[in-house]
Amino acid sequence: MKDIRLSLGCIIAFALIIATGCKDKSPSSVAPGTEAQAPPKMKMTTPIPPEITTPDSIETRIGTLKLFDGFPDDATTQKVYDNLDFQRGVQAFLNAMPGAALTAFRPALRELGGVDGNVIIFEDLMDSKALWLTANTTVVYYMSWLDTRKDGPIVVETPPNTLGVVDDHWFHYVCDFGNAGPDKGKGGKFLFLPPGYKGDVPKGYFVMRPATYGLWLGGRGFLVNGDPRPAVAAIKKNLRIYPLAQAANPSVTKFSNVSGVPHNTVHANNFHFYEEVNEIVQEEPAEALDPETLGLLASIGIEKGKPFAPDARMKNILTEAAAVGNVTARALSMRPRLKEAYYYPGSAWFATMPDGSYQFLSQPGVRNLDTRVLFHYFYTGITPAMVVKMVGIGSQYATATTDSQGKALDGSKTYKLRLPPNVPMKDFWSFTLYDNQTRSMLQTDQRFPSVNSTAKGIVTNPDGSVDVWFAPTLPQGVNPANWAQTVPGKGWNVIFRLYGPLEPWFDKTWRVGELELVQ
Repeated sequence: MKDIRLSLGCIIAFALIIATGCKDKSPSSVAPGTEAQAPPKMKMTTPIPPEITTPDSIETRIGTLKLFDGFPDDATTQKVYDNLDFQRGVQAFLNAMPGAALTAFRPALRELGGVDGNVIIFEDLMDSKALWLTANTTVVYYMSWLDTRKDGPIVVETPPNTLGVVDDHWFHYVCDFGNAGPDKGKGGKFLFLPPGYKGDVPKGYFVMRPATYGLWLGGRGFLVNGDPRPAVAAIKKNLRIYPLAQAANPSVTKFSNVSGVPHNTVHANNFHFYEEVNEIVQEEPAEALDPETLGLLASIGIEKGKPFAPDARMKNILTEAAAVGNVTARALSMRPRLKEAYYYPGSAWFATMPDGSYQFLSQPGVRNLDTRVLFHYFYTGITPAMVVKMVGIGSQYATATTDSQGKALDGSKTYKLRLPPNVPMKDFWSFTLYDNQTRSMLQTDQRFPSVNSTAKGIVTNPDGSVDVWFAPTLPQGVNPANWAQTVPGKGWNVIFRLYGPLEPWFDKTWRVGELELVQ
């Protein structure tokens, strides 16, 4: 009997050892209910504020998160890491968009002849075959890509009476030239130095020290009585781009007329977006961007000196992140939620840079992330001349994506807008239509999807107002020059531009009319 009791005791002891000492007690394999067990009160126990603790089970938008006394289990750990990578992918899409937008320009510039000191120019104006973010049909565009890594310091001799800007590869403002620049519209010599340049700097130049090697140069010449030829002639005569090393004997700048030539300059909205951003990170100095954004990009695998090669899991996450980032950008740029973005109470017209800051600062030192996305998803070119009050100089913009009732603009319907008398502009006004998908000019039967004051034959009402029509076919009794065609089955938006804006625009004593649905 004694042996039986001993054997039974051994069995019980062995079972207890298994239950308490030998069983795996990792959080993923703890027996159900164990996590709810309250710990005993110890000598050093004090009251713990509940707000610093974490429940064992939490219901969230990404599902149920489970922990053992604050320690996340395997499934929860994977879930939150996937979510973190997704969040960072979305934020990378939104925050690195400016750089991707410029990288997307380069393939077309290389193909069409806008690199290595040469320039593309729209001698017959830009039409809707060119996919450019919200360009217009009423100026002579010209553009070139500068590369100080390849060519060293670069000289740009600028033409007179243009509006021009140079931005760095991350789409940060470098300088204006022309009417809003230090040359004051007379033309001048600009010298662009590579990052960290320590060589001699000759006199006689407007000297710029951008943070990147790659630079985007874009300019606009003005029509003369609706004719682009005088501007084209002045640009081709005066614009010169060459390395400083060739200053004594500059190479000839060649111009390629790209009017009517189909090409794309718009960044990707899918996974390829991250590959566009990776190009910049690999090419440009790390100092050209802030550590926070570079850290964000590194967290999703975009890091200088390393290949961007996400595994299948990460690529799937980034593909979805690009999709969500893209739609987020569309909402911010087409349906702004900032009341201050709108020019007038109850109006559909909103500003392209609502903060009045080309740096997107809502107050000193505070970046408005939403307005930065609003601008860069829809527009091209960073310059103070687009926002700073300069009466009679530069340009001002207002965008509408809805009608007077807040409904999306429908290419199947007819809309009318009345432009009040005495439009406050020194140069010209224009309405240009854009495709909601491409944010580029709306492709219709009209080569130029625009109504503007430079057009021949536009009809003005006896009181000086102008009626502008938007419809898929010419409305009965409407003058063709007052009509811009839309496309059934397509959404569209419109930008109102003032070149040489005058005081009544800034003090809002004059306001552009609303888009009224006719039928």
